[in-house]
Amino acid sequence: MLEELKMEVHKANFGLSKYRLVVLSYGNASGRDPKENLIVIKPSGINYEDMKIEDLVVTDMEGTIVEGRLNPSVDLPIHIFLYKHMPDVNGIVHTHSNYATSFAACGMSIPVCLTAIADEFGDDIACTEYASNEGDNIGKAILKVRNRAPAVLVRNHGVFAFDKTPYAALKAAAMVEDVAKTYHLALLKGKPEIIPPEEVEKWWSRYHTWYGQQKK
Repeated sequence: MLEELKMEVHKANFGLSKYRLVVLSYGNASGRDPKENLIVIKPSGINYEDMKIEDLVVTDMEGTIVEGRLNPSVDLPIHIFLYKHMPDVNGIVHTHSNYATSFAACGMSIPVCLTAIADEFGDDIACTEYASNEGDNIGKAILKVRNRAPAVLVRNHGVFAFDKTPYAALKAAAMVEDVAKTYHLALLKGKPEIIPPEEVEKWWSRYHTWYGQQKK
């Protein structure tokens, strides 16, 4: 079942460890098949280096296990809530990467002070208000601040990145950590300069229309 999606979700989860966005079993990545409306997600409490494709858990949109012998990530309810309320999203990644999470700990958004932020995110990387881990609180907090950037900082918690595929969500999470580190270093030197909105639009448009090998 969903073998291609399982491979992509496994690769995304492995990427979290590869790019040092998580430690041990923390964090998770998932993917949704929009046709079957099923979710593939990392199992709870399994270290990345030990995780095999067959360990991934398939659930429906209500959280019922359809396939798999292990318990799904404890963050599954957040993933489900976001998938239900963001129909354009089919990949979600959650990390506690150090630099990005340090801003979440302070309740600070990351402004568009770098062309890399303008390229990938096209807006501030917003930080939510504090939300408890009960019910839909975290999901609602994310939706409240969501802009066109494919990632949000959850106050006192970490990063949620989301995009059309699990790999794209992984890329967004990696970029959040990269620009968060640069922004942190810039703050040590002075006050980073914010890029004007019209310039942000130019960088974002170029990156999302003809950068790289865009499909024609």
